[in-house]
Amino acid sequence: MSSSNAGKTIILGGKGSSLSSSTVFHVSTSLSKLSIDSSTKISSSSKTPLPKQPLNPNSHFSLPDYLTPLEFRASLLVFLKKLTSISPPSSSLAAEKLLGVLNSPGLSSISDEDCVLLNPFSGFCSVEACVLYGVCALLDHKCAALLGVVDAVAALSIEALGGDIGSSSVSLLIDSGDGLSDKDEVGVASDLRVFLNGSKLVGKNQVKEYSLRDMDGIPETHGLFRFISRTLHGKSRVFLNSSTAGSGIVGLLPSFADGILNLGESSCRRGSLVVGSLGNNEAPSYISRFVELFKAECPGIDRLKEVYSSASAAKNGGDNLKFVHEIFILSDLVGTVLSWEAIAAFISLTLISGADIFTPKGNAAVVEATNSVGADNGKANEKKQQKEKKKNKVAMGKGTTALMQYLQDRLQPTTSGDIEILVQQFLSILDPKNPGYASLLEKVKDIVDSNDSRRLPKLPKGTRDFAKEQMTVREKAFSIISKVFKKHGATALDTPVFEMRETLMGKYGEDSKLIYDLADQGGELCSLRYDLTVPFARYVAMNGLTSFKRYQIAKVYRRDNPSKGRYREFYQCDFDIAGKFEKMGPDFEVIKILTELLDELQIGDYEVKLNHRKLLDGMLYICGVPPEKFRTICSSIDKLDKHPFEQIRKEMVEEKGLSTETADRIGTFVKNRGHPLELLSELKKEGSEFLKNKESSEALDELEILFEALEKSKCIGKVVFDLSLARGLDYYTGVIYEAVFKGATQVGSIAAGGRYDKLIEMFGTKEVPAIGVSLGIERVFTIMEQIQKDQNQTVRATETQVLVSILGDNLSLAAELASECWAAGLNTEYLVNKRVTKHFDRAKDSRIPWMVIVGDPKVSEGMVKLKNLEANKEEEVPRSQIVEELRSRLSNISP
Repeated sequence: MSSSNAGKTIILGGKGSSLSSSTVFHVSTSLSKLSIDSSTKISSSSKTPLPKQPLNPNSHFSLPDYLTPLEFRASLLVFLKKLTSISPPSSSLAAEKLLGVLNSPGLSSISDEDCVLLNPFSGFCSVEACVLYGVCALLDHKCAALLGVVDAVAALSIEALGGDIGSSSVSLLIDSGDGLSDKDEVGVASDLRVFLNGSKLVGKNQVKEYSLRDMDGIPETHGLFRFISRTLHGKSRVFLNSSTAGSGIVGLLPSFADGILNLGESSCRRGSLVVGSLGNNEAPSYISRFVELFKAECPGIDRLKEVYSSASAAKNGGDNLKFVHEIFILSDLVGTVLSWEAIAAFISLTLISGADIFTPKGNAAVVEATNSVGADNGKANEKKQQKEKKKNKVAMGKGTTALMQYLQDRLQPTTSGDIEILVQQFLSILDPKNPGYASLLEKVKDIVDSNDSRRLPKLPKGTRDFAKEQMTVREKAFSIISKVFKKHGATALDTPVFEMRETLMGKYGEDSKLIYDLADQGGELCSLRYDLTVPFARYVAMNGLTSFKRYQIAKVYRRDNPSKGRYREFYQCDFDIAGKFEKMGPDFEVIKILTELLDELQIGDYEVKLNHRKLLDGMLYICGVPPEKFRTICSSIDKLDKHPFEQIRKEMVEEKGLSTETADRIGTFVKNRGHPLELLSELKKEGSEFLKNKESSEALDELEILFEALEKSKCIGKVVFDLSLARGLDYYTGVIYEAVFKGATQVGSIAAGGRYDKLIEMFGTKEVPAIGVSLGIERVFTIMEQIQKDQNQTVRATETQVLVSILGDNLSLAAELASECWAAGLNTEYLVNKRVTKHFDRAKDSRIPWMVIVGDPKVSEGMVKLKNLEANKEEEVPRSQIVEELRSRLSNISP
């Protein structure tokens, strides 16, 4: 909410003239003056008289009598803005009348004579729409005012109540980067953490009624209000500056009413709990008076619901103007509730900190002068009091401390105990109509933006960090994968993380739009690699290779929409065989490797769906698809694992131009799936349409060789022959396959690949056939992590075998003994600390099986204590023999 309009003259009409919710508010509250640009046809300089006959005898200008002064003036302003936009003839006198009313502070009515004057123009400008959007502009401004402080006030209350944010959504809500988290809720939680950073009050649970559920509700309630307010702002801004009438905003108002009611109820509950916590025997005498004031003047939840019900009744009765008016009244009440919550929290925190809310600012000189008599005793007492005060001082959050200081500085000195005056000052500070309110919003924004804990560095969407436990699982998985690849004779390869853009383009079909392009650097147009296959093909071509079996484990990047198991940066584990070999030999080995990988990783049940690109092309030809549309129809078919056929059918017909008959025929074929040899036998029956097509007939012969080899290798039970598998990438020419996890965790495909005989040729002159498979390791990790969670498995993040514990501060002794262990090949850590519990905690947390304890006064000289933590047994061992003893004990224990 900007304060730039306060005290300025708002000009209507002319080039670049526009209205905002802020300008509507400032003119309506008489904080700004209004004028009409001289270039408009209806400026005050024009003296064109009104015609004797009204422009529209059926028009009638009238505003509802229940409007508040602010609503009345806002409606007139929007009406005047419409006049300047449309510029109907002979409207200058009407404009002057409206200008006079709006520039008269406090004037909130017009005479019958003026209404008659305005009647002809109400046909040009819908009075109902002007009222609707005038009040909505005030609502929009109110939203901005509330949103600027609501999180800050909630933070003050949380601290005053000792709320525990440690296990609440305030602490836990962060942007996961997968596109599933609510931005507004995450933003609220982040702002609250900024205010409460460093607080020693949170978690003390001073008010037991303030539950975790109440705490969790703040990000949800405030986040929803942020979203609704943002939508309202967009609607209001558009209509205020358009030349047409409309009431589309009415559909948004019920949600807005729900949001503002929830916001008010939440604030009311917090405020009441804070006030309830103030009443104890040690509280100053003015507290009881404040409690009375709060109960008498702060609107309660019943009052909020009463106005909400009135708004609902108006809506149900079709009275949109009454509806928006009641919502405006509700928003005003919520603003009052929020102000009283802020006052209560301020008083509570002031008392908790031991300060006096009535102490005048800058009174140190007065105190010093008063204490000048008996200076020695006075100084001694003052030092004693300061020392005691420092001892009892409770650390508040860095953000709330800054806000409390700002509020204290804004309060004027008052007579001690005069709580009424203090409350009135506070209400004034928190009143959006107060010109100084903008400085409060600015202060809150500064705290949120500049606080030391401001939003821990945020991860980009679709990326994530991996903690030590996760890295242990990943390293184990990578080790298994590399071992399987090497078992089949593959060698490692690494390629740049970015390639020339021309290398990547035209290889991925419709998915090319997901490629990350980099900014021009020195005349080269580059992009982040989309996969590892195209870089591999480029490498083979550049180096003139005709045969190469390689594996690569590296990150790839896709500008995709993040979801569970789908990231923008992720690892792929690729295995490829390039070169000419026996027919279907490499195809068999790659699928065998895929099944070995998934079995070794122990993820559970899965299946490998398999098809042939030539068979797919033959099917499309049989169905009547033009050859030029094969690739785009394949992209549609490839979505069948995510969408029903009816949706894919609609896409093929309406977007890609197939006839309904062709699409339906495709549907009959893609439903075929089953055991590879059984379905193959069915497709090769005499009279099969596939045998009449050269490409599909060749594909069936190749698949027969492949399936027989897979059967002999005892892995065909994991393979499903599925005619709906299409694989949308353009470079596939033969067998295609995709592994799908069949467990409870829904992650989509976990591996995929196929034959690409023409891809390497694109980068060179030689034709080098190739086939490969890519394991989507990130999705496999998601499955493995869920299995660990379901089975309550714990992961040991380190392989440390021995903890050298030095009871004292002798680093040299630790260095000597630890170095001996390292030299003997033992995985060793050391800790130098006088506290025995620190050593045991370290060993327990890291699950280290053995401890060598040095410096225990109960142990004989020349001896050290050797402790087996798993068996909870310990013994003394000569210092000179400790390394050999450890090697002996660890020879039968896995690290």
